[in-house]
Amino acid sequence: MTPLSPAEDPRWVAGMMPLPGVDPLAGAGSLGVPSVYWERPVAREAVAGWGEAGVLEAHAPGELPSVLGALGYDSVRWLDAVSPQMPGPWFGGMRFSPTQPVEGEWRSHGLARWTLPEVLVWREGSALAVAVFAPEGPGAEDVVRSRLERVRASFPQSYRHPLGAPVALRTASSRPDFEALVDRAVEAIGAGQLHKVVLARALEAEGPEPFDVVDVLARLREQNPRCATFLFRAPDGTGFLGATPETLCRVDGRRLETEALAGSAAPGGADALDASDKDRREHDAVVRYILQALTPVAASVSADAQPSVLALKNVVHLRTGIRAELADGVDTATVVTALHPTPAVGGTPRERALSFLVEHESLDRGWYAGPVGWVGPGRAHLVVALRSALVRGAKARLFVGAGIVAGSSAESEWRETEMKSLAMLRALGGR
Repeated sequence: MTPLSPAEDPRWVAGMMPLPGVDPLAGAGSLGVPSVYWERPVAREAVAGWGEAGVLEAHAPGELPSVLGALGYDSVRWLDAVSPQMPGPWFGGMRFSPTQPVEGEWRSHGLARWTLPEVLVWREGSALAVAVFAPEGPGAEDVVRSRLERVRASFPQSYRHPLGAPVALRTASSRPDFEALVDRAVEAIGAGQLHKVVLARALEAEGPEPFDVVDVLARLREQNPRCATFLFRAPDGTGFLGATPETLCRVDGRRLETEALAGSAAPGGADALDASDKDRREHDAVVRYILQALTPVAASVSADAQPSVLALKNVVHLRTGIRAELADGVDTATVVTALHPTPAVGGTPRERALSFLVEHESLDRGWYAGPVGWVGPGRAHLVVALRSALVRGAKARLFVGAGIVAGSSAESEWRETEMKSLAMLRALGGR
């Protein structure tokens, strides 16, 4: 689809109204499996979307800035006043590496894919609200109003998705290959070719029957309240979903929030993590990179004086919050281009690390570790798609990674990725 331009007239009509209830996922009971889902339990932010009123896609790397930038244009004509609390309305993401060909299991998600749902339900304070979108044209206003009424009439006022019983998952991954890759990376670092590189691996999982995507989402948000839970489901039913702790950028006008999240330890290892020279070096490299990357696009930048410890259910991380006032004319596309990929998912020096991954990793990351989230006029929240899986039918491909610096060992990095994989395995119902 051709990207929007600022000069174009609105291309969609939309209306909104309040809904009973407090859980957008309740709509699965009447509307089916969502096409998009986004939730941050700690912030009480939750939104689910069904259908596709519009789609914007990039098919070549050079199209990415214009497509992402187009999402910030006000291309919707509202029949009523729009709520400032509504996330989006565009939801989607892009590949970690835009230069690699889009093949196989990732074809349905493509290089970058952003959707405007037909129906969007989100948490509004202590209740819900619904918006309906339709392409501009004759009869569009009637379509919007009638669909709003149908959703309001059918939406459950109370709903709790019954979680399925734990199941035995068949899993497969190659420890020797990953540990050999870690050793190769440590050698490159020792030879002065790299300071840090982040290696990823995939884990194949298969259930006794097709995975219930709503069930997986319910588990993810329940088990990972300090993460952003997400789902982006393609028209063929392939879903990319996960629960990530890392924000790439949160933009509101000229205000930007981001973070450095690097350095990991097992639960209960916060004190050792804070004192670990290896983990502090890994973390500091990410902080320095983000500060340098934001300097050309920001009027001012500040960061926490010292990292804090972010404790999750299966792992703890070092975290440094970073804030900026963006320069005039800087939009979300400019911020993403400046930041992605950070050393938390790529490495340093950036281009050398990425070249190392292309040559040695032998893994199509697809959207794993890429920017995903929502974008709207003047606002956006994009996260780094970690602790995630591509799910279709009874098969899932999980992705996990680990940062390699001087002093890393193959055995400990394998254990770290095993620890990180637990979030998705448990969400898939593994016992």
